[in-house]
Amino acid sequence: MTWNPQTYLAFASERTRPAAELLGRIPLEAPQRIVDIGCGPGNSTELLCERWPDADVEGIDSSPDMIGQAKAANLRARFALADAATWSPSQPFDLVFSNATYQWLPDHRTLLPRLMSFVRPGGAFAFQVPSNFNEPSHALMRETAAAGPWATKLANIREASVLTAAVYFDILSATANALDIWQTEYLQVLDGEDAVYRWVSATGLRPFVQALDGSEQHDFIAAYKQRLNEAYPRRTDGKTLFPFQRLFVVATC
Repeated sequence: MTWNPQTYLAFASERTRPAAELLGRIPLEAPQRIVDIGCGPGNSTELLCERWPDADVEGIDSSPDMIGQAKAANLRARFALADAATWSPSQPFDLVFSNATYQWLPDHRTLLPRLMSFVRPGGAFAFQVPSNFNEPSHALMRETAAAGPWATKLANIREASVLTAAVYFDILSATANALDIWQTEYLQVLDGEDAVYRWVSATGLRPFVQALDGSEQHDFIAAYKQRLNEAYPRRTDGKTLFPFQRLFVVATC
């Protein structure tokens, strides 16, 4: 799956706000080594550099386009192409941080303890993931995928997935000294036509769209847009209200 930094950054402030709120709950004074897993175009990495200007900050991402965008931002950080599912650093970190990445990776029961093992004693493992996958924005993707001539091609698309807060507690409590887990629903106020489509086209919709081409892709998008606009009608003031849930975890070691 490929990513488009410009499409992602069309809602840069809305996508960066959860990273800032996660950062605000991390109880570290002066971490020396920090990694931003799934750093994307560097918007979350920038926050880490600003909060801890003396830290050594590294960002990793599996997308060459995202890493290219992050490097172009000229931040005080190093960036490298790496897959978090298999990444293994040579040294531990004081903070392993991630903003909206782990939902794309399988088997969190194995993945998260492995990533947490890269944290030094006294450090923190912090992440945020969207938890909106049962809402109309995502349910309608599955409905549209199953309803058209493209159904066979889209039958085995691997969607993003997130576990419950209680399950994350069970996964991490065995090795964490303390856990801070919470959920927030943001009421995103979006402008313009097809606003919710433009939001999801940068993230959750990409596996479906990239499995199709030509007229099938065009027709799938048109059918999905129609369903979306019925579920999230544009108001008379031109705004569209899009409730969006996110789950946050800060584990201290």
